[in-house]
Amino acid sequence: MSSSGTRRTRIGRGAALRLAADPSFELRSLLTDRRAMSRLALGLLTVAALTFAVQGWKHDFPFRLNQRPGSGVAAVIDFQRVNRERTARARDRAAEQVPPVFRRDSKPLSPAAQELRTGLLSFLPAADVGRLPAETRRAFGLAVEGNQPPAVGLPAGDRNESFARLKQIAADDQKLRDVVADFTRFIQPLEKTGLVRPEHVMAEMNVTGQISVPDAHGDLQAVNLSDVQLQPLLAPSGLLHSRWALFPTLLPIRNELEHWLKVQSPESLIYDDQATQNARLKAATSEPEVFDFYNAGNLLVKPGESIDERLLGLLQGEYDELDSRVGIVARAVRVSIVFVLILVLAGLIGHYLVRNEPALVWNLGRLSLYLGMCVLSVALARGLSFDPWRAEVGPILVCVMVCAVVYSQMLATLTAFALCLIVTVSTGGDLGRFTVLMSVCATAAILLPSVPSRSTLVIVGLWAAVAYFVIYWGTTVVDTQAIYALDNSGVGSLWRDTSHWIGSLRGAGWCLAAGFLVSGSLPFVESTFGAVTDISLLELGDVSHPLLQELVRRAPGTYNHSITVASIGETAADAIGANGLLVRVGAYFHDIGKMLKPHYFVENSIEGENKHDHLAPAMSTLIIIGHVKDGMDLAQEHGLPRPLIDFIEQHHGTTLVEYFYHEATRQAEEDPDHRTDADESHFRYPGPKPQTRENAVLMIADAVEGASRALSEPTPSRIERLVHEIAMRRLLDGQFDECGLTITELSRIEDSLTKSLTAMYHGRIKYPEPRTA
Repeated sequence: MSSSGTRRTRIGRGAALRLAADPSFELRSLLTDRRAMSRLALGLLTVAALTFAVQGWKHDFPFRLNQRPGSGVAAVIDFQRVNRERTARARDRAAEQVPPVFRRDSKPLSPAAQELRTGLLSFLPAADVGRLPAETRRAFGLAVEGNQPPAVGLPAGDRNESFARLKQIAADDQKLRDVVADFTRFIQPLEKTGLVRPEHVMAEMNVTGQISVPDAHGDLQAVNLSDVQLQPLLAPSGLLHSRWALFPTLLPIRNELEHWLKVQSPESLIYDDQATQNARLKAATSEPEVFDFYNAGNLLVKPGESIDERLLGLLQGEYDELDSRVGIVARAVRVSIVFVLILVLAGLIGHYLVRNEPALVWNLGRLSLYLGMCVLSVALARGLSFDPWRAEVGPILVCVMVCAVVYSQMLATLTAFALCLIVTVSTGGDLGRFTVLMSVCATAAILLPSVPSRSTLVIVGLWAAVAYFVIYWGTTVVDTQAIYALDNSGVGSLWRDTSHWIGSLRGAGWCLAAGFLVSGSLPFVESTFGAVTDISLLELGDVSHPLLQELVRRAPGTYNHSITVASIGETAADAIGANGLLVRVGAYFHDIGKMLKPHYFVENSIEGENKHDHLAPAMSTLIIIGHVKDGMDLAQEHGLPRPLIDFIEQHHGTTLVEYFYHEATRQAEEDPDHRTDADESHFRYPGPKPQTRENAVLMIADAVEGASRALSEPTPSRIERLVHEIAMRRLLDGQFDECGLTITELSRIEDSLTKSLTAMYHGRIKYPEPRTA
C-alpha cells in the first residue's frame, strides 16, 4: 500500500474515534436505538406513575396521632372548621323542637251521633239505673264500678235524676231526634280540628305542647294540644264550653253528655311515627353547621402536646382549606418539580442498572415487572402511612426482600433508598422516619444473600422487626426528650409514655408480617419474576428429576460429563462469590439436548464407531449445535425456570465448533468447489453470549472438562496450561463481554478449575503385585 493510502487510512480512523467520542454522536445513536428508546419511555412512564402515586400536585400532610410537635403548630392561614359537637347539639335541639306528626282520620267522629242515639235507646227497657247495661252506666256516668276514678261517675243522689231525664228523652222520638241533631252540630268543630287521646301523647312527644297535622296540601301545621284534647276543650276556657249555650236541648243533660264524650273519646288524629322522624330529620339537616374560626398565627397545637383525634381533625381541616386555595398554575409547578426530582433519582438508579444489571435492563418484561413493583410499593406505602394503619414499612420491605431474592443485594439496597426517600418526603416524614425505614430495609437486604430455606425469610422479617423496634423507639425518644425536659416530667416519662412502645411494636409487627408474606408467596414470586432460589435449586437438583433420569438412560456419558462439570463449576463459582449452587444445578441440565442424538457426541459414542465419518462437516455442525435448541425445548416442556434455560442456551455462547470448522477448511483447500463451505459464521453457536458470571463459569468448566479428557498425561502443569489456554481463547473471542466478568475473577476461576482437575487426575502409587510361589 502506498504512503498516501496509509495516511488516508489513519486519518479515517482518527476521524472515527473523534466521532465516537462526540456527545452529539452518542445522543444521535441513542435516539436511533429503538431498544434504548423503549426503555427510556418506560422509565419516563414509571416516573409519571410515581408522581401520580405520591400525589405530587398536593402538599404533604405530616401530622399523625400521638405525635408531639416540639415547637407546636400554628395556623398559617385564616380558616374556619365545622365544630361537629356543637353542630350535633344544635341539630338535636332542632329535631326536639319539631312537634309529633298526627295524620287526620275523620271517620271516628262520623258515627258519634249514632252511637249516642243507641246509648240513649238503651234506657227504654230499663226500670231503674241498676238495670241499665254496664257500658251505658259507665258511658253516662251513672255508676262508679271497680276502681274507676270518681270523675267518671256522678254522685249517688244525682244518678236517679239523670236516669229519669235521659229515659224521658229516649222515650220521646222528637226530643231524641233533636238531641241527636244538636249533638251532631255541637261536635262539628271537632271534625275540623280533630281529637287525640291524652294517653296517646307521650311525654317525649309533648316537648313543645304542640302537635303537627298536615293540611289539605300536605303541609304540616302546628296545633296546640289544648285544641285537640277533650279535657281542655270542655274546660271553661275551651272551645266546646262556650257552645253549650247554643243548644238549649242539650243543656239539661250537659253533664251526662260530657261524661259520654270523655268515655267514648272518638279519636280522629293518629300518631305517624315515620312522618315524625322524617320531619325531625329534615329540621336537623336544615340546621346550619356551627363553625369555629381561626386566624393565621393562632396556636393550634401547643409545644410538646400530643396530637389526639380532635387536634388531628383540626390540622386536617386547615390542610384541606389550604389545599383548596392552591390554584392550577401552582399545582402544575409543584407536579413539575416533583417529576424532576423523581426523574433525577430514577436516572441515578437507571445508570446503575445499565452498568451492572444489563440482563434486567434489556429484558423488557423483567424491567416492567421491577418498575411496576416499585410503583405499587410506593402507592401502597403512602396510602397505608396514615392513621390508623401507619404501615408504610410493610410494602417497602416486601419490595426490598423480593429484589434481594430475585436480583441482588446491591439493587435491593438502592431500591430501598429510592423508595424510602420518596415515601418519606411525600408523607411529610423527617430524617428520623427515613432513618427507620432505610435501616429496616438495609437489614433485610444484608441478610438475604440467598434463600436456603423458607424460614430464612421469616427470620429476616424478625430481624427487620427488631431493627424497627429499636431504631423507631430510639429516634422517637431523641426527638421528644427535650419536650419532657420542658414540662419537668423527667426522663422517667420516656419509659412510661405508651405511645412510643405502641408505635414501635406496631411497626415491628408489620415487618414480621412482611417476612411471612414473602415466605408464603415465594413460589409465585419465582414464577412471576423468572427467578430461582436455593430452595427451588435443591428441589431441581435431585437426581430423581425426570430429565436427569432420562439423560442417564439415553446418554450416560453426557450425564457423567454433566456431573463432573457441576462439581468443578460449583467450586469455581464459589471462588469468585457467584452462586455455586445455581452453577451446579445448571450444569446438570446444560447438555440434556444431547439425549435426542446421543451417539453423535464423543462421550456417548461406541468405541470404533463415529457417526460423523459419513457426514459433511456442515451437517455434523448442525447436529452438534442443535443440542442447544433441543435442550431448550425439553427444558420448557418440563417447566424448568428461565435461569436454568439460560445455562442451556448460553453455555457455548457464540463459540466456534473448531473440529468441524477445521475439517471444512481442509476440504475447501483440497477442493476449490467447497471453498464457500468453510464460512466461519456457519460453524458458530447461535448464542447469546453468557449474560451472567455463573453462565461464564459454566462455559469454561464445560470446555476444560471435555478437553482434559483428551490429555494423554494429565499432569498439573499440562492441566494448568490447558485451562489457561481455553480461558484466554474464550476471553479473546469476546465471550465474556456481556457478563461482567473481570480479569481477576477469570484468574480465580482458572486456579479453581486447575485444582479441581488436578485432584481428579492425580496419580496413584502402584501397589506391588503379589509374589507367586
